[in-house]
Amino acid sequence: MTNQIKIAVIGVGRWGVHLLRNFLAHPQVNVVAVVDPHPERLAAIKQQFNLDDNVVLTTQWEDLKKVPGLTGVAIATPATTHYALIKDALQQGYHVLAEKPLTLNPGECRELCYLAEQNHLILMVDHTYLFHPAVEQGKTVIQAGKLGDLRYGYATRTHLGPVRQDVDALWDLAIHDIAIFNAWLGQIPMKVQATGTVWLQEAGEQGSRGAEGKKDTNSPLPQGLADLVWVTLTYPDGFQAYIHLCWLNPDKQRRLGIVGSLGSLIFDEMSQLSPLTLLHGEFEQQGNQFIPVNQRQEVLELEPGEPLGRVCSCFVVSVLNNIPSEVSSGWVGTELVEILAALTASLQQGGQPVFVNDSQGAKVTNDR
Repeated sequence: MTNQIKIAVIGVGRWGVHLLRNFLAHPQVNVVAVVDPHPERLAAIKQQFNLDDNVVLTTQWEDLKKVPGLTGVAIATPATTHYALIKDALQQGYHVLAEKPLTLNPGECRELCYLAEQNHLILMVDHTYLFHPAVEQGKTVIQAGKLGDLRYGYATRTHLGPVRQDVDALWDLAIHDIAIFNAWLGQIPMKVQATGTVWLQEAGEQGSRGAEGKKDTNSPLPQGLADLVWVTLTYPDGFQAYIHLCWLNPDKQRRLGIVGSLGSLIFDEMSQLSPLTLLHGEFEQQGNQFIPVNQRQEVLELEPGEPLGRVCSCFVVSVLNNIPSEVSSGWVGTELVEILAALTASLQQGGQPVFVNDSQGAKVTNDR
């Protein structure tokens, strides 16, 4: 078995350039090709990374079929393009690392997962937060019972842009926090609710990143792209998590917490002190009074390491050993898309509760 793999990076925009950087630095990876529809981007990354002349730089996906010995591809293109690209890559025999979401349709996700299994190929999704040292440490804290009985969770993900034209704020932002809650709780939501507000891109105004000026018929929210979304996740054990999402708010927040009977665990990327903090504190009942006791703040130490670098390393290990990632396989990505599809159904029905259904994607219920 070789310990070196040949990889092509598809899409070197805002995120793809970081995938390229990490794979170029990986000792077991030989980046042999880069594909991007914009020639100026290809010229820029050739200069930025001083790429060897042997690296194929092309605007055409089809040119990869001429690259000998290609092992896998990393796809960082708009979500609406994922299904066709990933399917073609798997049919060509390439292992695939795909940017999130896997696709915009749960059925397509399942099809791709089965295709990867049938061809004995790795399909992995770049859910970067699942490889963040703070998320890994947080899971350990919760599993050790340090929060006591878990009560509820909350998250806020806001900023002034970037405003997407292919998906709404729900599909752009929520997947991160849902992935973290699922990992920390070790559960998948059984029921979801979502309400949203559209200000910037009303029905028919949203465009397509793949073809300028053409209406994107693949948009998960055809009545317009929601700029503000409120999400409620209900888990099988009754635990609920609440998420606030907005790309139209200059108050940038990246904060998630879980509250328990003995304290709260806070993951705050914007914190100057530390991204992960355990706030101890509980109530002691004295007569009919509840007195706060045992209050203290514990800053948790984290292992060093760039999360995306860990994603890339995990993909390389999975490919070399032909063992799917337990953390972020195609099936994990499919679960998250199923949840987003259910949330979209709720959003389209004004906040109606929707059950997440593994076999059909989403099913509306009148239960409130």
